[in-house]
Amino acid sequence: MSLTKLLVPTYIQMLTALSGWLKKAQMQIGMSEAESLLSARLAPDMFPLSTQIRFCCVQAQEAVFRLQGQAFPASLGELVDEGRNAGEQPGSIADAQNRISETITMLDAIGPAALDEDPEGHIAHALPSGMIFDLTAEQYARDWTLPQFYFHLMTAYAILRAEKIELGKVDYIPHLMPYLRADPAPAG
Repeated sequence: MSLTKLLVPTYIQMLTALSGWLKKAQMQIGMSEAESLLSARLAPDMFPLSTQIRFCCVQAQEAVFRLQGQAFPASLGELVDEGRNAGEQPGSIADAQNRISETITMLDAIGPAALDEDPEGHIAHALPSGMIFDLTAEQYARDWTLPQFYFHLMTAYAILRAEKIELGKVDYIPHLMPYLRADPAPAG
């Protein structure tokens, strides 16, 4: 499977689900209470929901630029900074939905093989701490960007559940509903 066919639909599906969770929260508890969810955390030393949402978007966008060998645009740096500072400035649900929408729009515009130029190509992934991981493009996709994306996505889900938002498995995998068999499986 190509990296484009793996990553792009995965990011779009799950960001769409994340957007749905935020809408569900607004419907369940109202707009003003939903806004306060953006500051909620699972633990005092973890980032709040607003950061988790932004970092989901960061992971998706960063992967696209990195796998195409492109420099990161200033807008990605702004998104990272927003995420890092979201504890003090969580923004609004509308801001979060806009970031998700911008990321999905970017992903929708990617060509069918845009991330597949060289799956064995070298990526030196440097972290702010100074650590550097030497990975192939395939290793980066499999071992870094997807796990990091899902970490932030599941942390957002867990925060919402911890804050009593009624979410279930169908909210996590709404993209699978078109594949649901209409007739039940045979007995036996």
